[in-house]
Amino acid sequence: METFYWIDKLVLVLLLFVISLGIAAYQTYFERKLAAWIQDRVGPDRAGPFGILQPIADGVKMFMKEDFAPSNADRWLFILGPGIAMFTSLITSAIIPWGPNLLLFGRQISLQVAEINIGILFAFGIISIGVYGIMIGGWASNNKYSLFGAIRASSQMISYELAMGISAITVIMISGSLDLRAIVESQHAMNWNIWYQPVAFIVFFICALAETNRAPFDLPECENELIGGYHTEYSSMKLGLFLFSEYVAMFVSSAIMAILFFGGYNFPGMDALTNSPNLLALIGVAVFFVKIFLLIFVFMWIRWTIPRFRFDQLMHLGWKVLIPIALVNMLVTGFVVAFYHNWF
Repeated sequence: METFYWIDKLVLVLLLFVISLGIAAYQTYFERKLAAWIQDRVGPDRAGPFGILQPIADGVKMFMKEDFAPSNADRWLFILGPGIAMFTSLITSAIIPWGPNLLLFGRQISLQVAEINIGILFAFGIISIGVYGIMIGGWASNNKYSLFGAIRASSQMISYELAMGISAITVIMISGSLDLRAIVESQHAMNWNIWYQPVAFIVFFICALAETNRAPFDLPECENELIGGYHTEYSSMKLGLFLFSEYVAMFVSSAIMAILFFGGYNFPGMDALTNSPNLLALIGVAVFFVKIFLLIFVFMWIRWTIPRFRFDQLMHLGWKVLIPIALVNMLVTGFVVAFYHNWF
């Protein structure tokens, strides 16, 4: 049985790896199509029907480009930076419960790679490590524009992690657990946390935009001031890893938000399918991905709608607006939860 357990986990890891990279690749396609629709353009339409093969063409282009490094760069750190960025983006998906358990070959198969009881802490820990990839890449390039972009990214990500973590604490208070699957189960059917914590969701979502360096918080990649930001000196698939890590991080961030605030794989009427566990699992996974894609759509919509902040405005919003709002919301939630437990 232990052998089957590890085989199940290995298959799930490989599936997650392929799905994450595939979704990251086609996020670029759908973002370009969405941008074209917003700006009244056609968008990619040359590579395959409706341009559907454009991500594959982009991948081939990345592999075929010359892979060079600046002569004065720290070569090993220059290579390590994009690897860390991509690794931290991918590894977070290991603790996400993608759906209810499947029943195959007389065994229950969990759709969660790492079933740990402190899943939300693991996610925040890995997210905090991600800043090292950007910082190392910017510093190792030996380019002042890259270094400025890396410093901006690190200060921005560290600042917005605080408000993000505080807003997540309110969900932990309500569910009474750090385990992501337990948080999902506490939102059974339509009992989603968004009804109780809309303020926490808004703060968390804004922080997720900043954490993934998405517009209007894309100051680390500000081409007007920094050429290309922390990855100015990168080319070929080293640059591709930085770009892909951003899209994978957006996918994983959307998955975590769907778990914390929108019930994960829960959906109305799911109790009617308790006698069909496999059908319940498949519909649950489909519903979960629909929620993720809707959140990704909002990420993209905001990018092509709202202009970029100045850096002082960005830091003011993080420290003087979002953190106080998150703290007040956490205190109010604490009082409400304590009152509820004491009197009910």
